[in-house]
Amino acid sequence: MTRTVLESKSKTVVIGFDEPFCVIGERINPTGRKKLAAELEQGDFTTVEADAIAQVAAGANVLDVNSGAVFTNKMAEDPRYADNNFVEPPLMRELITRIQSIVDVPLCIDSSVPGALQNGLEAAEGRPLLNSVTGEEERLELVLPLVKKYNVPVVAISNDDTGISEDPEVRFAVAKKIVERAADFGIPAHDIVVDPLVMPIGAMATAGQQVFTLVRRLRDELGVNTTCGASNISFGLPNRHGINNAFLPMAMGAGMTSAIMNPVALPVPPSKIAEKRAEVAASGIALPEDMDDETFCQLFGLGSTRPRPGSEMEAIRAANFLTNNDPHGGEWIRFNKVAPKAGETPQGRGGRAGAGRRRRRA
Repeated sequence: MTRTVLESKSKTVVIGFDEPFCVIGERINPTGRKKLAAELEQGDFTTVEADAIAQVAAGANVLDVNSGAVFTNKMAEDPRYADNNFVEPPLMRELITRIQSIVDVPLCIDSSVPGALQNGLEAAEGRPLLNSVTGEEERLELVLPLVKKYNVPVVAISNDDTGISEDPEVRFAVAKKIVERAADFGIPAHDIVVDPLVMPIGAMATAGQQVFTLVRRLRDELGVNTTCGASNISFGLPNRHGINNAFLPMAMGAGMTSAIMNPVALPVPPSKIAEKRAEVAASGIALPEDMDDETFCQLFGLGSTRPRPGSEMEAIRAANFLTNNDPHGGEWIRFNKVAPKAGETPQGRGGRAGAGRRRRRA
């Protein structure tokens, strides 16, 4: 069976057909996160470190590290900062060094800049995943030699010079081409993790069926592991978590073995808590003056003031259990175990301890 082995300094993660689903945490990515990009421009890695810790705590097996930051202020002072080839290589090295000093999971080095990939590979301890190569000839010639030199697995994205095709047959052909070109460099299929590209279901009604069919073919015909940007399926739709929660187990059932996704349910912001408190007060409900924000959030269904595993993680762990990739349900039980408060008996999320047990007759 295909096994893609990733390593940190002290931990091994295997992506495989008979392995638990591999969650690759996506949050260390400044693209679209202005606050994070501004912090990185100032040399501030506080959010990066917090995101790394929170994602691992939520159950991420691997962390994706993307260095695609835009340094707007520095760009105005020095035109070199307008070039990603100047910005990303040193930033990637610093990100990798800092992250692996505080968490012990393998990393996924994510950039379109060859110099950033090179720097990431030099800084990474163990055996990281390289993200990514496409079917474009220029990209194949730049990335595959790095994959071979450092003996690391690579994400292969199913698009080429013509762009992203809506035809799943074309996307399969691109994936096959990448696997064959990798073989020319002596890179085995088990070190290729194919991203068949998930289209938004809101824009293409057959997007889900397409990716399930593609994953089965990639597994059966090419013998490769697969991944995807999991949230792409729900882009533009309301209640995205509901779509994601259905999509992930279905993709796993079709043979998908990993996903790049956010494993963390983000904390409720103070502004939302204040807004809800005002709403409650206006309705005439009297609350204890000493009620803390966490209790308030739990009571009114807002979530939590602390990062915690997202609902997608619950769906993935349930699917692992149902596919016998969680022997005896050990991980499912641990995931659902609620830490007891002082003086209370430990219990699960489903209710009070001992509920459902038949009483013995005297």
